Amino acid sequence: MVEPDDRSRPTHVAGDGITAEVIERFCTGDRDALAEIYRQFCRAVWGVAMTVLHDRQLAEDSVTETFLRAWRAAPSFDPDRPLAPWLFTLARRCAIDVQRREFRPTRGGHAPEEDGVVEMPDISAAYEAWEVRSAVSQLPPEEQSVVRLSHLEGLTHVEVAHELGVPVGTVKSRSHRAHRRLADRLRHLRTEDER
Repeated sequence: MVEPDDRSRPTHVAGDGITAEVIERFCTGDRDALAEIYRQFCRAVWGVAMTVLHDRQLAEDSVTETFLRAWRAAPSFDPDRPLAPWLFTLARRCAIDVQRREFRPTRGGHAPEEDGVVEMPDISAAYEAWEVRSAVSQLPPEEQSVVRLSHLEGLTHVEVAHELGVPVGTVKSRSHRAHRRLADRLRHLRTEDER
């Protein structure tokens, strides 16, 4: 069997937004690669943790633990696999472990023991949210601003125009172009009924 040379390897892992070169460096223990992966995925991992834990501090602890576990498991990660699903599964497991630790009774018995309900997060929803954020981040800056102010801040077109110091018509055209681009980039997320 002939091994492919480095030129035949993809330089980009589809859907992850992380290059194959970064993943290979991550697998060999490169701290800069871990930092780049953290920057790309920290919000999505935090979202998975919040879905399970419903507590900001515990979610932050879970994010830290997730990336520590990822760092330890990096040598065994298959660089030909997509990174995001692996990382989100790891995030869910870490969040469940944090929740279990939190509900473990203390030795002093200061409070009555409580049973905790572990809610399984919808990993596909977290992955879709990450894909939407990734698609928005690929828009031109002026379109990103309109989308973020409209959808994340809940501003009207008139309020967005005032905030950006541009005419309302400009906001409407940027919004229209942005939504067309997003619909095209996120076409793969549509269900069969929506197609």
